[in-house]
Amino acid sequence: MTKYTLVSFKTCPWVQRAAIALREKKIDFEFRHIDPDNRPDWFLAISPHKKVPVLRIDDKVSLFESNAIAEYLDETIAPRLHPEDPVQRAVNRAWTDYLPTFADAATSCAYAETEADYNKAVAKIPAAFDRLEKALATQGAGPYFNGAQYSLVDASYAPFLQRYVYLDRIKPLGFIEKYPRLKAWAEALLARPSTHSFPEAEMEAMYRETVKRRNKYVSQFVDAAKVAAE
Repeated sequence: MTKYTLVSFKTCPWVQRAAIALREKKIDFEFRHIDPDNRPDWFLAISPHKKVPVLRIDDKVSLFESNAIAEYLDETIAPRLHPEDPVQRAVNRAWTDYLPTFADAATSCAYAETEADYNKAVAKIPAAFDRLEKALATQGAGPYFNGAQYSLVDASYAPFLQRYVYLDRIKPLGFIEKYPRLKAWAEALLARPSTHSFPEAEMEAMYRETVKRRNKYVSQFVDAAKVAAE
């Protein structure tokens, strides 16, 4: 039996994307969590970009970059998460290519140094949300991106929609309510068991701790007592 090990930071959304694909395909795998501030030499030796995720296969092969990992898994292990129709598959791949832009728009406010930088980052959210709202309108009736069928697009966006929700709870943003299709999609993704590498309350507490530790503008709004309690 093939051995899969996913090297991870606990709260990394890109790792979460790869983990979702593994869980959707019911692949047994092990997490190996490392400290992002103290990356061990063995990890630096197997990760060309010095980033997570890295998927180790039989302790011999290292795959890196979350999109490449997801595509590899989809090509080699059933059930297939990409649509069978080549046109629809191309459309899906185009939307996974858009993910870095969306991720930046939806969550970069967490890294803003000043209030002005924060407001500038937040101002990027509506345009990204509007693009996804329009895409969802053409793709099907839901609950997922392609309608009833779960896909790699869903696996890709789930971690970042989750983090938007967390940031909205730290300091209200108030955008997703204006996009009903996107809101329903996010709710469906967060309700799906494969989205979660940790219990939801534990994951949110870890994320809040991470935001607090960064000491950026939004860090001051993290309730330290609530983090400690969770």
